[in-house]
Amino acid sequence: MGESQQKKRIVVKIGSSSLTSRNGEISIRKLVRLVDEIALILDDGHELVLVSSGAVAAGYRKLGFIERPHNLAEKQAAASIGQCLLMEAYSERFGSHGYVASQILITRSDFLDQKRYMNARNTIQVLLERGAVPIVNENDTITIKQLKFGDNDTLSAKVAGLVEADQLVILSDIDGLYNDNPRTNPNAKLIEVVQEITPEIEDAAGDSDSEVGTGGMGSKIEAVKISLAAGIETFIGDANKPNILLDAVNHRAKGTYFKPNAEQDDLDVRQHWIAFNSGTKGEVIIDEGARIAITEEQSHLLPQGVREVNGTFDCGDVVVIRHMNGDEVGRGVINYSAEQLREIKRLKLKEIPDHIKVTKSEAISQNDFVCYTNINTPN
Repeated sequence: MGESQQKKRIVVKIGSSSLTSRNGEISIRKLVRLVDEIALILDDGHELVLVSSGAVAAGYRKLGFIERPHNLAEKQAAASIGQCLLMEAYSERFGSHGYVASQILITRSDFLDQKRYMNARNTIQVLLERGAVPIVNENDTITIKQLKFGDNDTLSAKVAGLVEADQLVILSDIDGLYNDNPRTNPNAKLIEVVQEITPEIEDAAGDSDSEVGTGGMGSKIEAVKISLAAGIETFIGDANKPNILLDAVNHRAKGTYFKPNAEQDDLDVRQHWIAFNSGTKGEVIIDEGARIAITEEQSHLLPQGVREVNGTFDCGDVVVIRHMNGDEVGRGVINYSAEQLREIKRLKLKEIPDHIKVTKSEAISQNDFVCYTNINTPN
C-alpha cells in the first residue's frame, strides 16, 4: 500500500480558486492534475470523498455573462448549468483511471434533520464500499441564504464528521496558516503543526469575511474546529503545489497540519450531529448538582436538576444546556416538551407520574449529551 500503510478514509475539499483560470472559468488543466493525484491515492487503497466548489464558475459563461454574477437567481442559474459541466469533467477524468464518480448535492436542511443526515451517511458508505468517488457540493441551485453552509470549508468539515473520516484535506491558494498575512508581510512564517486552536491562532487567521486575513483563513479555522471535535486530523495547503494531495496524505506536504486532542473524547456520528448539525430549539437551565452529574459523573440529566426552561421545543429536539451562571454546559436531545419540562422541573422521579405520563425518566440521557468542551464552534 505504498508509504501510507494504513487504509484511510479521506475527505478532500477543493475550492473554486483551485479549479479556475485567471479569467474565472474552470481550468480543465487544474482539474485533471488534481483528479490524477486523487486516482493515485485511490490506487493506494484509500477511500476518498471529494467536496468540490466550482459550479458557478463552470456555468456563468454559458449563460452569456462576461463576469461572475452576483444576483442570487443568476448565480443559481449558472450553478445549474455548471454542476453538469463540472460533473461531466470529473466523471470523464475519473473514468480514465477506472473509477466511477458520483454526485451528491446537499443543503444545510439535510444536516438539520437526523434521518436525512443518516441517509446521506448511508448512501456515501455504500458508494465508498463499492469503490466509487462521491463528489459533494452544496445544492446552490435551490438553497436559500438562511440554509446555506456559508462556504465549502464548513461543508467539508461537516462531511468529514458525517463519514467518520480519518483525515480532512482543505486545498486553498495559500500554503497554510501563517503567523501573519503573508501577502502583506514577507516575514510571515508558516505554522506547520497546530495542536490547539487558541485565540492567538484565530487572530493569525483573521476574519473569514475580511480580505485582510491570512488568505481568507478564518473560515477554514472554523471548519477545522468542527473536524477536530470529531477527532479528525486536518491539513490546509496550496492546491497549486505538485503532488500536494499525495504529500498531505503521507504527512510530508508543506502546509499546516492540525492535530486532534488525544485526551479529548472523539464524537461519534450521532454526537457530531447533536453538536454541529442539529440546530438547537431552546434552553434548559440547570443547577450545579446537575452540571456535576452530567459532565463529571457521566450520569443523566434529571428533571430535578432543571431550574428554568426557555423557548419552545418538543420531545426529540436538541436543546442547549446552561448553568445558572449563564455558561453553556453542552447540548442534548430532550425527552420532554418544553411545556412538560416546565411542569415537572425540580420534581423527584417518583413525583413525575403524578403530573405527566412518563416515557423516559431522565430529561436528557448521557448517550444523547455532548459536553461544551467538545463544542467550540457555532452551528
